[in-house]
Amino acid sequence: MRKGKRLIAWIMAVVMLFTICVFGGNGTAEAAATTPVAKHGRLSVKGADLVDSKGNKFQLRGISTHGINWDVGSPYVNKKAFKTLRDDWGVNAIRLAMYTEEYNGYCSGGSQAKLRKLVDKGVGYATDLGMYAIIDWHILSDGNPNKNKAQAKKFFTTMAKKYKNNKNVIYEICNEPNGCGWKEIKSYATDIIKTIRKYDKKAVIIVGTPTWSQLGTDGTSNEVADSPIKGYKNIMYSLHFYASEWAHNEYLPAKVAYARKKKLPIIVSEFGLSPASGDGAINKASADKWMKLLNKYNISYFCWSLSNKNESASLLKPSTKKTSGWKSGDLSTAGKYIKKKYLARKKALGKKA
Repeated sequence: MRKGKRLIAWIMAVVMLFTICVFGGNGTAEAAATTPVAKHGRLSVKGADLVDSKGNKFQLRGISTHGINWDVGSPYVNKKAFKTLRDDWGVNAIRLAMYTEEYNGYCSGGSQAKLRKLVDKGVGYATDLGMYAIIDWHILSDGNPNKNKAQAKKFFTTMAKKYKNNKNVIYEICNEPNGCGWKEIKSYATDIIKTIRKYDKKAVIIVGTPTWSQLGTDGTSNEVADSPIKGYKNIMYSLHFYASEWAHNEYLPAKVAYARKKKLPIIVSEFGLSPASGDGAINKASADKWMKLLNKYNISYFCWSLSNKNESASLLKPSTKKTSGWKSGDLSTAGKYIKKKYLARKKALGKKA
């Protein structure tokens, strides 16, 4: 009888030890889960491709917040929201969009301390969950990034010092430059890259491109691919598209092909199913073509936006009050589409996801 009791006690001890080691002391599978960062480590750029720590091609499937300056964006910077996206949608990265000059912007009267703290929270949640995070200096109405370059230098100095040892942080240094040419953007970008590289030597840096990140000043120009920034590693260039914009569908796929031919590493750090305004009819047929093209080249993409704002680009219905744990009925038409596409892509990649 004593032997039996000892055997049972031994088995129970082994089970408890296994539970602690595999699931963590709280009994959840969170600690045991193979997170994106745990699996793929620090990312870098090789030729035209984003690769993981083992040198294998890697694709970010990301979601962008709406502006964290406003109540349509800030409530969704929470750990449960990011976990829902990771576990239920197949998302592996978050983009934290911080406007610079719009209302309550970093350079237009917003509380810089509060905005930095919110960025820090977002990065912290992503880090805890093993997800990648883009810190987005979200230029829009300011147009020329040189306008607030001094502020940008201070901001990215702070961020680079803080996150130089993080494997999951990516810096997007100018969201959508407009009203200026590649020469001006390139000058700004070189200065900000130098600033970041003083402290963070390895992180991927995303450079915005002319005409709202269209890789050139007009539909057929390719000055970015023809004259990329030299002398720095792990630099990528942003392309933004909206599936209901005729010009985007007409001209930008050819720019993608040209960029690949020139071995320019591009990333779609923002896209949507709506017109570029963020509202209006969505175009699933064009979105299908875009997703197919980007997946063909293994180009990373981030959908706009995680919000319940009353516009068609929002992934949540205006009536949705929950800031995490969303069910199908909480999602907008765009949200249902993106969730389905991201999960399908993750499944298709299998162990490579």
